[in-house]
Amino acid sequence: MAVSDFAVAAAPRRFSLLGNLAIQRLLLLLGLLVLWEIYARIAGDTGMIAGPSGILRAMGPKIFANPKVVAAIELTLFELAVAYGLSVVFGVVIGVAIGMTDFGRRCFNPIVVLLYSVPQVVLLPLIVLVFGIGPLSKIAFGFSHGIFPVIVSTITGMRTVNPTFLHGARAMGASRFQTIRHVIFPNMVPAVFAGFRLAMTLTLLGVLLAELYVSISGIGYFTQVFAETFDPSPLFALMTVLTVMAVALNELVRLVEARFTRWKN
Repeated sequence: MAVSDFAVAAAPRRFSLLGNLAIQRLLLLLGLLVLWEIYARIAGDTGMIAGPSGILRAMGPKIFANPKVVAAIELTLFELAVAYGLSVVFGVVIGVAIGMTDFGRRCFNPIVVLLYSVPQVVLLPLIVLVFGIGPLSKIAFGFSHGIFPVIVSTITGMRTVNPTFLHGARAMGASRFQTIRHVIFPNMVPAVFAGFRLAMTLTLLGVLLAELYVSISGIGYFTQVFAETFDPSPLFALMTVLTVMAVALNELVRLVEARFTRWKN
């Protein structure tokens, strides 16, 4: 085969690779990182911003080689896991209890929406007064952020179930549990997991806010320490760890959702 023929045959393959959405996203991310590095080196204030290279250098000695920072990351993960687990369990139970009947939706759904609209930060002093400045206050504050999206999405998911399915299940003699298990649950899963993903983000936000303002440990505390000492490299490195953590946890929720929605494929 001639060289020109090989180039013609390879051209569509190069075009298909560049047209791949994942490749485009990767190239965009690399481009942004390069621009960030250039700005940090040329125009950035070394006391205010760190480039990707500085962040990578800080990952080892100032983050993962620092026992206090590692313990802070582990503590935040523990607080987040407990707060999120409680939000999911109690949110689903309360949402199902409210959404099962028209009476429950009419009476309690407006109350839930009202409480959801209240800025949770106003509850932080009360939560600290009750639970102190230890991990319990962070768990409680994260729980207060995460439970309401789960309740609202559960109620919404139950309301989207086709009434014909419910009438058919009752006509065939299905019990209340069987109706929930085989009719309501499969139809409400997409809406519920949308609430789960939102709850994950808000729970993490609640935990970090509590650590930032009323704590001497956790990721939030060390971000404040690095910011107040004008040490941007470990600050941005810790933010990178936090970003990776959030993306990984949301991806885990998405995989669980895919497991429960295989019937849609």
